[in-house]
Amino acid sequence: EVRLAESGGGSVQPGGSLRLSCVVSGSSYSLSSLSWIRQPPGKGQEWVASISAAGGTTSYADTVKGRFTISRDNAKSTVYLQMNSLKSEDSALYICVTPGGQRGPGTTVTVSS
Repeated sequence: EVRLAESGGGSVQPGGSLRLSCVVSGSSYSLSSLSWIRQPPGKGQEWVASISAAGGTTSYADTVKGRFTISRDNAKSTVYLQMNSLKSEDSALYICVTPGGQRGPGTTVTVSS
């Protein structure tokens, strides 16, 4: 069974930075691409970024391209999301997901002055 646990969320002012982490347990981690999605309060889910199993291929939503960076450390079974130049519209619950649909509980990011 794959389990995911996100951390690193918090409150930050516009223009600030945060780094989210997602620790993945389960034998399929090293074989799996992974993604971050987010759900703003009262809104639907939005795909944010994805990374291939080996980390060589990444992709981003246009809304975060150039500001967010997804990476992974397979030795630590962890995927990261570095978020810079944060905007109020980035406020959301950030969730790590596998291609099979497994997901963690998420971590909340609030961007506010």
